Amino acid sequence: MNNATRSVVIVGGGTAGWITAGRIAAQHKTNSADGIRVTLVESPNIPIIGVGEGTWPTMRNTLIKLGISETDFMRECDASFKQGAKFAKWVDGSEKDFYYHPLMLPQGFGKTNLIPYWQKYRTNKLDNKSFSDAVCFQEAVCEQGLAPKMITTPEFDSVANYAYHLNAGKFATFLQKHCCEKLGVTHILADVVSINSADNGDIASVNTAQAGTITGDLFIDCTGFSSLLLGQHLQVPFIACDDVLFIDTALAVQIPYESEDAPIASHTISTAQEAGWIWDIGLIHRRGVGHVYSSRHTSEEQALQKLREYVGPAFEKISVRKIFIQSGHRQLFWKNNCVAVGLSAGFLEPLEASALVLVELSASMIAEQLPACREVMDITAKRFNETFRYRWARIIDFLKLHYILSKRTDNAFWIDNRDPTTIPESLQELMNLWRYQSPGDHDFTSNNEVFPAASYQYVLYGMGFETDTQYSQHLMNEETTSAEQFSKNQKNIANALRSLPSNRDLLNKIREYGLQAI
Repeated sequence: MNNATRSVVIVGGGTAGWITAGRIAAQHKTNSADGIRVTLVESPNIPIIGVGEGTWPTMRNTLIKLGISETDFMRECDASFKQGAKFAKWVDGSEKDFYYHPLMLPQGFGKTNLIPYWQKYRTNKLDNKSFSDAVCFQEAVCEQGLAPKMITTPEFDSVANYAYHLNAGKFATFLQKHCCEKLGVTHILADVVSINSADNGDIASVNTAQAGTITGDLFIDCTGFSSLLLGQHLQVPFIACDDVLFIDTALAVQIPYESEDAPIASHTISTAQEAGWIWDIGLIHRRGVGHVYSSRHTSEEQALQKLREYVGPAFEKISVRKIFIQSGHRQLFWKNNCVAVGLSAGFLEPLEASALVLVELSASMIAEQLPACREVMDITAKRFNETFRYRWARIIDFLKLHYILSKRTDNAFWIDNRDPTTIPESLQELMNLWRYQSPGDHDFTSNNEVFPAASYQYVLYGMGFETDTQYSQHLMNEETTSAEQFSKNQKNIANALRSLPSNRDLLNKIREYGLQAI
């Protein structure tokens, strides 16, 4: 059974299927005579979920790896720029309650720890700036509705680090065309009706209603929540984490802009509600808005009313899509010759847009470490499983962090989230540590981290957490350096506000003129 890996079969399309197909095809030269054959089998009768509209900056590298023009991508996928997330009403629910998790590292990060000096200035009331505003110019850029670059900035380059907001349905179609026409992926529209096993338990082939039997050496499950191959056929259990993350339902809508020149936010807006939160994502032609909530803490009728209040009069003219969320992941992500990517591997609430980055990370690892033959596939599978068990656990920790720092008491949802029995031990240990020292790279020793220490800093200090520095006063000997860094950030803010265009203006120019190719 030591067959060479020559044929990869991906079952399921959507963003997960096509990103994975593209990464493998590009890496292994599918469009050449001796390349790995990549086949994507997609049902013509099952629509994609299509609500994953937020990405990470990693998407820029993914597009580069696939050989995609940023201009083409932005035009075809209604894409806009994303410079981070604004969290409103998460601490106490007041109108002035907000903080940012930008996509740039704090000023001087890795050289100078500005946190104790920022805390000291705030205590002395010399400066009342939020943490992100004091150490990063991106909050000011977002608050002013500005873009992260200029029309003269080449494709994928930036002034401020950025990701994208995109139309997930159009993105999948765009990727499909690129993968088939440029990368040599074979696309088969067919419904999988049964799965055939080899003697060793591997998947030998899939039977389809329209295209007969399709064989392969490696099968990738991108069948969404059904997890047809890994979950149903190979019987890999699902591990729920709804005892940690309570969100289980989403009500999603699409809102047209009031006018063609309406501002487009260059960040995701997450506004806390009584038993969940509302996302607000600005695309070029519309906004994607949705209320995610815990059905254990509120009713659908109440959740719908909160969404109606948020959207305003336009709500009466739109349709609402209900999506069930089962937070958790498979016990294994790769078993035998089958690996799951996307929703078939698991799903968590979209608070920090982790869904697409997990697809990217999975596709990248599969492409870069594709087993040469069956003999070494189990070794690769073991490493893959260890890597992604760790990544999923860290994402769960990071999402939970947002809830345990809230001081809201208007619903049991927030109170229950602060119950220590719902907080992973790994996060409790870090929180105890950070009472006396601020988060740093030394707290995260794996090379498989998803969120850097800076992300924890933005959330912690954005939500009012304080680190007790009385035990480390002897280390505070960089007053001059810290003052220089704070001053440098203020200059960066002034320069950015002076030079960057509005997000809407830049997006219009990209559609008209395009960006300079690399």
